[in-house]
Amino acid sequence: MFEKFSFKGAKQKNKRDNDLNKDTAKSELHIPRHIAIIMDGNGRWAKERGLPRVAGHREGMKVVKKIVREASRLGVEVLTMYAFSTENWKRPKDEVEFLLKLPEQFLTTYLKELIDNNVQVRIMGDTKQLPPHTLRAVNIAKERTKDNDGMILNFALNYGSRYEMTMALKNISEDILAGHLNVNDITEDVISNYLLTSALPDPDLLIRTSGEIRLSNFMLWQLAYTELWFTNVYWPDFNEEHLHEAIAHFSRRTRRYGGV
Repeated sequence: MFEKFSFKGAKQKNKRDNDLNKDTAKSELHIPRHIAIIMDGNGRWAKERGLPRVAGHREGMKVVKKIVREASRLGVEVLTMYAFSTENWKRPKDEVEFLLKLPEQFLTTYLKELIDNNVQVRIMGDTKQLPPHTLRAVNIAKERTKDNDGMILNFALNYGSRYEMTMALKNISEDILAGHLNVNDITEDVISNYLLTSALPDPDLLIRTSGEIRLSNFMLWQLAYTELWFTNVYWPDFNEEHLHEAIAHFSRRTRRYGGV
């Protein structure tokens, strides 16, 4: 289920590998197929430095680049990043506008690198409410990376799990009424196929930064058996070593899925 990744011989690599090697006592690690990240703490990071909240979001975008690059290097198959939730519309208008410009800035700046590194860009969420410039940037990135078969970079943009499940139930109901589906045919797998992640494996590891210990309406169905890892580090301070630490903790856990 997991791709094995050995950090033996890390002296030939870089400091990040050495740090991870020490943390795991030179043991062989299991790299999660799918890592999901709730990127939290940008505003508090900025506030503690006397900066406007948008400065934290701008700094956080730089971290996205580093973590995408490192996750791809490690062999992660899917990286899902919670970029903008359906609840984030409640924030001040100028902050919302800035947040919705970030995907365009990120993809414009780093699209060539994503292409060169064989990363495929995807998006999940309610795209109907997204500004045209945001949607255009995402669609261009999706089109230009659609044939890449390396890591999938899946942005959760205007995403909410309750919205996702509500839409899934509506679509299932419509298919039942149309005679395409029988109520007795509904299984967990069928429900999963109606979700926005239908083509992806469920996350193996969830990372949340900033010290908050909650899921915030993020992939509630898909996280049923995901290993959770929380850190007090704000997202703008999150780095490759923290990612390694999370993977090291994941590697030491035994996943029983309700069994013994």
